[in-house]
Amino acid sequence: MSMDGSVSSTEEILPPTIQKLMKGYNKYLRPLFGNGPVTVGMSLDIASIDTISEINMDYTATIFLRQRWTDERLCFDGNKSLSLDGRLAELLWVPDTFIVDSKKSFLHDITVENRLIRIFPNGTVLYALRITTTVACSMDLTKYPMDRQTCTLQLESWGYNVKDVVFYWTRGNQSVSGLDHLQLAQYTLEDHYTSESEAVYETGNYPKLIFHFKLKRSILYFILETYVPSSALVVLSWVSFWISQSSVPARICIGVTTVLTMTTLMMGARTSLPNANCFIKAIDVYLGICFSFIFGALIEYAVAHFCTLHQPNAANAYMYGQEMQEREDEMNGIVTSIGSHTLRARKREEMLSRMGSASNPTPSESKEEINSSQPQTRCTKCMSTARQIVRCLNCCKVKNPHYIDNYSRLTFPLSFIMINLLYWTYYLYF
Repeated sequence: MSMDGSVSSTEEILPPTIQKLMKGYNKYLRPLFGNGPVTVGMSLDIASIDTISEINMDYTATIFLRQRWTDERLCFDGNKSLSLDGRLAELLWVPDTFIVDSKKSFLHDITVENRLIRIFPNGTVLYALRITTTVACSMDLTKYPMDRQTCTLQLESWGYNVKDVVFYWTRGNQSVSGLDHLQLAQYTLEDHYTSESEAVYETGNYPKLIFHFKLKRSILYFILETYVPSSALVVLSWVSFWISQSSVPARICIGVTTVLTMTTLMMGARTSLPNANCFIKAIDVYLGICFSFIFGALIEYAVAHFCTLHQPNAANAYMYGQEMQEREDEMNGIVTSIGSHTLRARKREEMLSRMGSASNPTPSESKEEINSSQPQTRCTKCMSTARQIVRCLNCCKVKNPHYIDNYSRLTFPLSFIMINLLYWTYYLYF
C-alpha cells in the first residue's frame, strides 16, 4: 500500500473535527512556512538519573520532553483541547529535536509508544515524549573522590536553522523539574540552570537549549572503603618500631605484609576508574603517601639492622669509645707535631734574615729553605680539612642503632599527621 493510501485510510477513521483539521494539511511543511521562524518552547521533567559512570564518562537518565509550538493550520472552534493518540503524531509536523551528546537513546513503547499529542483551539500543539538516553559528560577527576562535576543535556534542531525554528525554555530555570526528589548513589545535586545558545556548523547556525546540573560526590563511602583502611595500614607498620631489632622475622613479616596489603588496596581502588586515564587523582596521591610511609617503615628497619651489625655491642661500647678517642688524639698529635715543625721552620727563617749581615747566606740556600717550608704549610691545611670532614662524618654516624627506632616513633606519626593536614586542606578548600 502506498503512503498516500495509508494516510487516507487513517483520516477516514478520525472524528469529524480531526478530519476537518487534517484536510489539506501537509506535514512536510513547517508552520509559518515562508513567513518567519516557528518558535518551539521546551520543558523537561527528570524522572531519574540511573547511572553516572566515570569509566565511560557518561550518565543515563530518563526524561519527559515536552515541546510546544503553534500551528495556525490546526485552529478549531471550541474551548477544550483535543488529546489524541500518540500514533497520530505521524500525521502532524513535529520539530526534529535531537540530544547532542547522546550515545544511545530509545523511546519507551510499553504498553504503547509513550507519546502524547494535545491540540488547543488556538492551534497550539503539545508534544510529549518519554525517553531514556545515555549522554556523554566530560569529567575532571583530578580531585576524585572530592570532585564536583558539571554535566549538560543539550537539545538542538537537526535540519532547521535559526531562520526556520527558534527554541526557548518555557519557564526559564523552572522549565526543568523533578530534581528535588532525585536520589543519586554517589552524588548530591548542588545546582542546576538553563541557557539558550546557537550551534554553529558548516551548514549554518542551529538553535540550541542547554540544561546544566552540578554534582558533588559523596565522600563518606570512600572514607570507609579506602582512606580508613590505608591509614590503618600505616599505623600498623609503626608497630615494628616497638619490636626489638633482634626479632628479625617479626619485623620483616609486619613490613612485607603491610606493603603487600597496601598494594592490593591501591589496585582495588582503581577498578572503578578508567584504565587509560592521565589524571593523577586525589585518591592516588593519598594512597601513594600511605605506601611511602609503609615502605619507609620497612626501609627504617633495614637501616637500623645494618647499623646494628656494624656497631659494637654494649659490652664493648666502652672499648670502642676508648679506641675512637685514641684515634682522635693520634690525629691531633699528628696535626700538632706538623704545626710545631712548621713553627720552628718559620723561626729559623726569621733568624736567618736577621743574621744576614754576619753570615751572608747564598741566595740558593735561602730559596731551598723557603721551598721546604711551603709543602709543610700545605700539608697542615690538608690535615686540618680532613679533620673537619671526619668530624662531620662522626656527627652523622649513629652511635647507638636503637636510637633510630626511638626517633622513628616520633617522626613518622608527626610527619603523617602534618601531611594529612596539608592534603585535606588543599583538596577540600582549594
